[in-house]
Amino acid sequence: MTPILVGSEIYRRSTYGPKHPLAIPRVSTTLDLVRALGWVGEGQYIDSPTARPEELLRFHHPDYVAALQRAEAAQAVSPEDRARFRIGADGNPVYREVFRRPATGAGGTMLAARLTVGGGVVHVPGGGTHHGRPDRASGFCYLNDAVLGLMAWLDQGLANLLYVDIDAHHGDGVQDAFHDDPRVFTLSVHEDGRWPFTGGVEDRAGGHARNIPVPAGFNDSEMLWVLHEAILPLARRLRPQAIMLQCGADAIEEDPLSRLALSNNAHRAVVSALMGAAPRLIVLGGGGYNPWSVARCWAGVWGVLNGHALPDRLPPAAEAVLRGLTFHRAAGRNPPEHWFTTLVDPPRPGVVRAVVRRAAAAALADLPAPPAAVA
Repeated sequence: MTPILVGSEIYRRSTYGPKHPLAIPRVSTTLDLVRALGWVGEGQYIDSPTARPEELLRFHHPDYVAALQRAEAAQAVSPEDRARFRIGADGNPVYREVFRRPATGAGGTMLAARLTVGGGVVHVPGGGTHHGRPDRASGFCYLNDAVLGLMAWLDQGLANLLYVDIDAHHGDGVQDAFHDDPRVFTLSVHEDGRWPFTGGVEDRAGGHARNIPVPAGFNDSEMLWVLHEAILPLARRLRPQAIMLQCGADAIEEDPLSRLALSNNAHRAVVSALMGAAPRLIVLGGGGYNPWSVARCWAGVWGVLNGHALPDRLPPAAEAVLRGLTFHRAAGRNPPEHWFTTLVDPPRPGVVRAVVRRAAAAALADLPAPPAAVA
């Protein structure tokens, strides 16, 4: 089935504020890139719906949803709502679309679940807000679209789901949401010792989760080891009916909010490997705070999903998209030329360290039996 791309123009004009890490354009740049490359065929793009408040109650508390709506309407938050729901606190600012933007991400991921109920592939670069809690904002995430999308699959009768998260930060909100649900198995590969300071090897959430915390400097060779020695063996063991991949780009070396050292080749390798591991695949966005590395990564992911060869040199229209970006952190002052001219990073191989080997092996220990097979 032809892959579907779900996006929205809300991301083009929306920002968390000029000094916030999410001041940068990410989804809009990704969409501009793939269109400039001619990679979006007729009928492949769908505009994301905005989830209705009542749809969000499948996971989120009604008082919290109402507080987000109040914050957007007033462009302010009361001390009581700030304290209870962490809106306007902890890096979760009040901004113009503080309800509509996350509700658009949630609507897109739930739509992706509906589109794939009979099989298929959907890419939702605006999704991946994996820290969101039922009753509070967390880690720049106001709603948890991944949880809502997984629940939409469950509501359609699927009963053996695999969630894989390769963001630099532990996918804590998704893991905790399915702590007691054997139908959803979560696997997170993330930087050890980084916020939210959860997701150790021993953190297994009742047997239906595995975590692979990796050290600073985690390189392409190490990600390939994790892919072939942990992620794919786990998928073969579980035989999932559907896979959701949170493909955060903040594990790429140039990202300012992690100390990992991947190239975007690693992300494409994971996507390529998981495409054949289940009849249904949803690929989300997630973290990523360098506009060039995020957009080039996610555009390349869309290319892989469609079987496109990535060009050695971008056509002028795509190059113009990348040359039009600005970035006020240090990495943006003198960007390397390949950030403008290609989607492909130079590979970043290295030694596969013992700590990575041990964490990958631990992810396969004492796996539960997969749920009973269903259609």
